[in-house]
Amino acid sequence: MRQLLTLKVKNKFSKPYKNGYPLISKQSLINGNDLKEEGTLVKLVDEQNNFLGKGYYGNQNKGYGWIVSKDSNEEMDIPFFKRALQKAVNKRSDLMKAEDTTAFRLFNGEGDGIGGFTIEYFDGYLVINWYSKGIYSFSKEILEAIEGVINYKGIYEKKRFNTDGQYVEDDDFVKGERAPSPVIIKENGVNFAVHLNDGAMVGVFLDQREVRKTIRDKYAKGKTVLNTFSYTGAFSVYAALGGAVKTTSVDLAKRSLPKTTEQFNVNNIDEKTQSILVEEVFHYFKYAKKKNLKFDIVIMDPPSFARSKKVTFRAEKDYTSLVSDAIAITEKDGLIVASTNAATFGMDNFKGFIDQAFKENKVKYKIVEEFSLPSDFATIKEFKEGNYLKVLFIKRIG
Repeated sequence: MRQLLTLKVKNKFSKPYKNGYPLISKQSLINGNDLKEEGTLVKLVDEQNNFLGKGYYGNQNKGYGWIVSKDSNEEMDIPFFKRALQKAVNKRSDLMKAEDTTAFRLFNGEGDGIGGFTIEYFDGYLVINWYSKGIYSFSKEILEAIEGVINYKGIYEKKRFNTDGQYVEDDDFVKGERAPSPVIIKENGVNFAVHLNDGAMVGVFLDQREVRKTIRDKYAKGKTVLNTFSYTGAFSVYAALGGAVKTTSVDLAKRSLPKTTEQFNVNNIDEKTQSILVEEVFHYFKYAKKKNLKFDIVIMDPPSFARSKKVTFRAEKDYTSLVSDAIAITEKDGLIVASTNAATFGMDNFKGFIDQAFKENKVKYKIVEEFSLPSDFATIKEFKEGNYLKVLFIKRIG
């Protein structure tokens, strides 16, 4: 039997919880120091002892855990998890049946009612991401709840909760049958090679599915494309399949070269017809400007925070200068695809960074498309931070 601890919330924080805000924050609690063992069940009450919600203690970078029910009698047991999983699967019934897309987010934490873990689907294989020891303490119940709700070939897990915020290296296989390496999945008919037991990143970020499709279907034909912070080259693959004259992929990570080559190859694209550079993006911008290189499309999807030997990048502080770098090497009437997954600011602020960069460079622009998370990355209006993805297609005018 798990311990149930009553947490008292300061009055100034009680209204958001009453209205459905799910993240338990350290600063909202009067007796937060009473929290000792992760996985402890918690009941939140205001200073007048009015019930606000029930959840669990799980220490992660976002907070102290999650409210998962407005019912004071709710138990976090197998039937509870089974109901949440079934609801999530039902919401994604179209994706479950799709033949041209076989990889997507099947359960998205607080967006599907239980913060702290996600489940991704890769052609029948499941990858569970655990974000705290607290939610991982329920792994037995969650794995049991999956049975009979989700048809799967095998299950893998990623433990993302050790003390310094780094991924816990381990054998990620849990049960079922082991996946081949790679598993070839489809996304909008495009092939991707994913490696489910090869560290924290499997090979593709699923939240950019609609953005990639738009580049392929509407913008790439006959264009030169620069893909910065390219990781495994997913945007480049889509651009090439959309008829781009040439793609250039730039990423500092050494493994980006073999990984990007692999993604081209599984789509029958000769990587020798493309350019794949292992180089710091900021250095490449300087090089391209010096050599007067210009591209029809420049794609930028940097991490929220990145550090190399010479450069530290923070999205909320440095994105404007990044856009300025892109403007300098974008052809007249060309396109900049600016993306960020930073949860620390919203779309309005992001548009402000773009506007500032263009004004500083005395260049006119027009936003022609904007994207946030696709429907399988479910979010709730009470937790705006959960809708982290912001993507703008910006046409340079003249």
